Amino acid sequence: MYADITIKALCPDPAEAESILLEHKADYVGLDVQTDTYFEADCGRLKHRQGNIENVLIHYNREKSGSMHQTEVLLYLKNPGAATVAQVCGGKKVLAQVRKLRKIFFLGNVKFHIDHLEGRGHFIEIEAIDLDGSLGVEVLKQQCEHYKELLQIDEEDLINDSYIDINA
Repeated sequence: MYADITIKALCPDPAEAESILLEHKADYVGLDVQTDTYFEADCGRLKHRQGNIENVLIHYNREKSGSMHQTEVLLYLKNPGAATVAQVCGGKKVLAQVRKLRKIFFLGNVKFHIDHLEGRGHFIEIEAIDLDGSLGVEVLKQQCEHYKELLQIDEEDLINDSYIDINA
């Protein structure tokens, strides 16, 4: 189990955001073509992500605190096989699917997504990750705030909803 702090916002100029990240020596992982399938869960969210870079089965709880979200990851399986997906998700109702193009960048422990969602526009996510509990929530919040300012994200562009909750 690990925790992260996430900021999500509308991204009016994805090329500018990408330029700022590259100017600050962010590692570009690549363009991922993703389909996220959300399943009903007793608590939190259960999601199967299928992409050309990221393939995961994840169950998480997300707590909203203003513009930042703290996420507690309960299950994270990379490259799950069909049998594993069927075992965990089989028989559960599909709530929604979200298709997106995602550019992925890293600066240390901070992951950045520049997303384009079909029919919904461009978004950016800043995800400060603490895999082993050594950084703590306050450091993660400071990192998110720093990169929010660096990327010139306006308060009115912040989004508190999951992509499945944003209407097309």
